[in-house]
Amino acid sequence: MKATRQAARHRRSRLGLMVGTPVALIAAGGLVYGTASGATNGGAPVQAPAAVPHAPSSVVPAVAAMQPGWNLGNSLDAIPAETSWGNPVVAKAQLDAIRAQGFRSIRIPVTWSGHQGSGPGYTIDPAYVARIKQVVNWALADGFYVVLNVHHDSWQWIAGMPADHDGVLARYDATWTQLAHAFRDESDHLVFESVNEPTFTGATDAQKAALLGELNTSFHRIVRGSGGANATRFLVLPTIGDTPDQSLMNDLAATIASLHDNRIIASLHYYGYWPFSSDNAGVVTFDTASLRDMTTVFGRMHNTFVAKGIPVILGEYGLLSYPDFNHPGTVERGEAVKYFEEIGHQERINGITGFLWDNGAYLDRATLRWRDPGLFAEIKAGWTTRSGTASSDQVFVPTSGPVTARSLVLNPNGTTFRGLFQGRSALVRGRDYTLSGNRLTLTPALLTRLTAHHGYGVAATLSARFSAGAPWPISVVSSATPLAFGATGSTSGLTIPAQFRGDVLATVEARYGDGSNAGPNSWTAFQAFDTDFVPDYAHNTLTLTPDFFKGIKQGSQVTLTVRFWSGAAVTYHLTAWGTSITGTAS
Repeated sequence: MKATRQAARHRRSRLGLMVGTPVALIAAGGLVYGTASGATNGGAPVQAPAAVPHAPSSVVPAVAAMQPGWNLGNSLDAIPAETSWGNPVVAKAQLDAIRAQGFRSIRIPVTWSGHQGSGPGYTIDPAYVARIKQVVNWALADGFYVVLNVHHDSWQWIAGMPADHDGVLARYDATWTQLAHAFRDESDHLVFESVNEPTFTGATDAQKAALLGELNTSFHRIVRGSGGANATRFLVLPTIGDTPDQSLMNDLAATIASLHDNRIIASLHYYGYWPFSSDNAGVVTFDTASLRDMTTVFGRMHNTFVAKGIPVILGEYGLLSYPDFNHPGTVERGEAVKYFEEIGHQERINGITGFLWDNGAYLDRATLRWRDPGLFAEIKAGWTTRSGTASSDQVFVPTSGPVTARSLVLNPNGTTFRGLFQGRSALVRGRDYTLSGNRLTLTPALLTRLTAHHGYGVAATLSARFSAGAPWPISVVSSATPLAFGATGSTSGLTIPAQFRGDVLATVEARYGDGSNAGPNSWTAFQAFDTDFVPDYAHNTLTLTPDFFKGIKQGSQVTLTVRFWSGAAVTYHLTAWGTSITGTAS
């Protein structure tokens, strides 16, 4: 499976976060990457637990030294084999490349189930253990801190613990007994993580808490009792789903307190405010609610753990639908960059070590190059400082009619604006742009010069530079109002001829004549990129997929509103008769 749109969707499906799951259902399931409502749980404020006794130890500076971290995702955790999800065989050169970029720690997710025999021994194939040890030793030799875990086993068989308590516990204990023995003499830079994103099928919240507490406690007992370096090795314990919900963090804090061990690290994951991180909830910008969710969640992590001497690793962070290089536009790049810039800031001010979830979407493991060097530059800058951003990274200039000034609002994030550049050439303030407070205005003269004799699309890329951090790119786009044309097809798919004319699609809404939501998810009118619709800019088509039509009522009429980043909108009408679909433009 390629580490693009499919891989992003795979991450959702393996967690039970089905495409189109409404926020309320996710919250009820306890698997919230971020939250939909901020600092409340079930509508009422939830307080952090009382101070947890936790004497200072070397674990706090060690976790600080792990920053920044990176995940070797969709490789050794892939099912059924190392290359099954589209990445090449893990090689030392890949780890060397990551180390050379400044990463100090690496999380190695491993799925053991496909290499494990049946009970009562549940023996792990020695050849597979040797392979994992080889990769671990490469990483240790590079100077990494290494986090090794039990990964997709969490949903493959550990989730069945409510129905088969003794069987699952026996297998879990056997797994960690073998791993503890195999790695007992490794460097103390090897860290064990009990389980990734644990969940328990059919259990109540109270039962889930009890079961996870039992697994974490058993893991701790087995590792500490195995001797060697394991007697003092740093150990990582998660919440249910690695979710930063306050009540779940309270449960974990209680478990940690009960262990009386000051070499424990709390693990949490963050994939953003769900309406923004998903692609069919209608939130297309890193808006105030998205920022509030992030600051609230990071504050919870700090107050519950870090402030009380328990270090936190953000074992995974990213966006559910980004990056996606096969289908750009799922999350607009500039909005995603703002999100990652803010995460770097929140990690620093809250004392949290973050591990970027990389399933192959960031580093191309075949070429050892970053797929988006600018995005990585923004992430890397965030390890030590802030970067300036702006209200948008796109300026649309009409191809007909007079060219007028276009403005963006800068957000310096504590830096100072140093100038606007085209490549290495500094543009001239007053002639090419003006600055009033934080309002940056591109003059008609500049925009005319940049777009003259240019067809539809990006005519030039500018960069706003600040006193610190990465520059902010600004695409100057020549565009006109997009057009859509009539088409016929079936519920197996409808391809609509279109002329995008340089514009970029933001959202597609579908509604019935009475205003109710149409499409596969009754809770939202917004459709999902690449699942419900696929824009093809090169061939000027917009395709509605079979998945979209699965949710359309027979004999109905549907109005599509296709919105673009320029602010333009196109209205399109669908009529469904049996399996036949007719589309007409307004």
